[in-house]
Amino acid sequence: MRKFIVAVAVLFGSSVLVAQQDFSKVEIKVQKVAGTVYMLQGAGGNIGVSAGDDGIVIVDDQYAPLAPKIQAALKGIADKPLRFVLNTHWHGDHTGGNPFFSQQAPIIAQENVRKRLAAGRKGPGPEVPAQPANVLPVITFEDKVSVHLNGEDIQAIHFPKGHTDGDSVIFFPKSNVLHMGDDFVTYGFPFVDLNSGGSVRGMIEALKKVVTLVPQDVKVIPGHGDLSTVDDMRAFTKMVEDTFNLVAAQVSQGKSADEIKKANVLAAYSKYSGDFVSTNRWIDTIYTELKGVR
Repeated sequence: MRKFIVAVAVLFGSSVLVAQQDFSKVEIKVQKVAGTVYMLQGAGGNIGVSAGDDGIVIVDDQYAPLAPKIQAALKGIADKPLRFVLNTHWHGDHTGGNPFFSQQAPIIAQENVRKRLAAGRKGPGPEVPAQPANVLPVITFEDKVSVHLNGEDIQAIHFPKGHTDGDSVIFFPKSNVLHMGDDFVTYGFPFVDLNSGGSVRGMIEALKKVVTLVPQDVKVIPGHGDLSTVDDMRAFTKMVEDTFNLVAAQVSQGKSADEIKKANVLAAYSKYSGDFVSTNRWIDTIYTELKGVR
């Protein structure tokens, strides 16, 4: 439980716990994906980068202490100005660099991202301070928005309820690259932030919809993990849906969360259990959503 609390606190960007993390040894790994698009990996969510003659667009910006290293990595790709920052959702491991990068370029995000960053969070779970107005997204959208740069018609598409209620996936059609934010990750069972409007059912719907909107050979940048494919997303979607249905069947029989855990109904999916989201934590998430309790 302690590991989970710490992991969630760092995910949300809790200032105290982030300050306690040693980012000095974190290296920013740069990987060319396709066309104008690169992926940066360090600590926190994967960063998508479009770099070309018109400048640089980044998708997410990890933690604040890593901003200078991210900046250096960007200059290694192209010595061009940062033009826009896109946030896939509001969590601190994807938006922690906003205060640094907002001084260079406007931040674009779905409306709920701005609202949640502006409000902060007092609980349940780790507290998140409200962000000052000068580091919030200055361009917001409801359903979708396009950024036309570097020969790309970069599309940000909102899916209402998945990892949170402000999730956007980012599609680079010319380069044929998709950034999924935390609606698709490779570390195992996903974290669905029910207290930020997230939904397991919504995540399943979003995943199924996304694969119908993009070419089947699109390269996929997950929110966390290595470069992936549409087939990887399909396997992830199946796991999320199968485990949801298994827990739902137990709930329909009147079983409690503890009884479902003891019955080991997700035994076939044990490989997805991790320090961040264990099998028991995933059962709790599904159970809480189904029962409508917090």
